[in-house]
Amino acid sequence: MSGLSGIPVLLEDNHLLGVVKPVNIPVQEDASGDPDMLTLLKNDLKIRHDKPGNVFLGLVHRLDRPVGGAMIFAKTSKAASRLSDAVRTHSIRKTYIAVTNGVPRQREGRLVHYLLKNEKTNTVTAVSKGTAGAKEAVLDYVVLADDGKRALVRVELHTGRSHQIRVQMSSIGCPLYGDQKYGASLTRPGEQIALWSVRLRFPHPITKESTLLVSLPDSRIAPWSAWSDNVYKLLKDELEHGE
Repeated sequence: MSGLSGIPVLLEDNHLLGVVKPVNIPVQEDASGDPDMLTLLKNDLKIRHDKPGNVFLGLVHRLDRPVGGAMIFAKTSKAASRLSDAVRTHSIRKTYIAVTNGVPRQREGRLVHYLLKNEKTNTVTAVSKGTAGAKEAVLDYVVLADDGKRALVRVELHTGRSHQIRVQMSSIGCPLYGDQKYGASLTRPGEQIALWSVRLRFPHPITKESTLLVSLPDSRIAPWSAWSDNVYKLLKDELEHGE
């Protein structure tokens, strides 16, 4: 189902709005002045539900502008507060897939780095432990498939640092396909970064029931198209039925 904005809706009730964020749309208004998710979805809700005045929509978490996939928004202040608490306590589990330039030496593993963000340049660097201002970043990854030059990787985030997956994978010599910031030497101008939010699992802010959002990228579009439909079928089954 898609809203009037054309943004696909994965889940909607009185408290939540789960959607598929298209690539290259900012989550909220920025200096570019381009249409953003919050504004588009608020307008969509206002029209679809014939709401007078301002529409509340709470931003619970973020995705980088070039990244697509599952996102959750809160439709009430109570839901926003409880979901924000869930983010802080790591009760929202986030799973991504990415295509890397290069194949990780180990088929699966845990990466731990300390990341330092430069606010002026909006870039993040992996630095030594104990560096002032650096924050610990932890993720687990599994190589789902590879062709010898690139790999399709599933990533489970344990922390939510800025540009975390992009920097950590680059730090082990496997920058993401199309990443203009952290893999520029292997990226052609205009290539789209291959990073997608495929699953969010979280406790519903009101019912407390385990809630699941699943979204896969269009496997007809490069570089996702390098992998067979069977790879994505198995992945979808794992996302929907696995932990």
